[in-house]
Amino acid sequence: MGGPHPPNHAVGSDGPAPYAESQPIEFPHEPRAGGPGFAPVSPGAAPATYPGQVPPPGYPKRRSKRRLIIGILLAVALIAALTVAIVYGVRTNGANTGAALSEASAKTAIQGYLDALEHRDTDDIVRNALCGMYGAVRDKRSDQALAKLSSDAFRKQFSEVEVTSIDKIVYLSQYQAQALFTMRVSPATGGPMRGDVQGVAQLLFQRGETLVCSYVLRTAGAY
Repeated sequence: MGGPHPPNHAVGSDGPAPYAESQPIEFPHEPRAGGPGFAPVSPGAAPATYPGQVPPPGYPKRRSKRRLIIGILLAVALIAALTVAIVYGVRTNGANTGAALSEASAKTAIQGYLDALEHRDTDDIVRNALCGMYGAVRDKRSDQALAKLSSDAFRKQFSEVEVTSIDKIVYLSQYQAQALFTMRVSPATGGPMRGDVQGVAQLLFQRGETLVCSYVLRTAGAY
């Protein structure tokens, strides 16, 4: 037979007392769910504890764009400089070649070459005709024969020539030019000198000397 039971204080007159609702136990050293400690981390992103190691989004793009703009500006500046140089060269047409090939030096060189033809100075004719290669050519016999033929043909036309003007110089480079000139000539058959006879000479400036590489008479007719 059981003894007397102690009174149950949880049981009242209205029935058993309800149990107290359980409360979650919080640990002071663990962050709550949903807090900063449990924030989702995107793939490839740096940990939140090292924010200074990864550049902000868009930084490489801004740097590449800046380099592209600088490259375009440099290209435009280069094209503009080349355009100015070309326009300036066309307008001056080689006028700044200085003492290399001037009208005065061209006139002197052409007069000297025509005098060599008139006096049958074959060495001077060959030196001009070889156009800067005179010292390098070893056998000049064919050149001297051609020089004699050129002199004979010239002497059959004129007995005297005088260059009066340089009408036009077309500069091929700083050291090359083509000159249109006017001269007065005395026919080989005799008589007074005649003017307005034009010729074209190819000129080369080398080592302080202007050479006549070739000469062509422009005016047709017999003298």
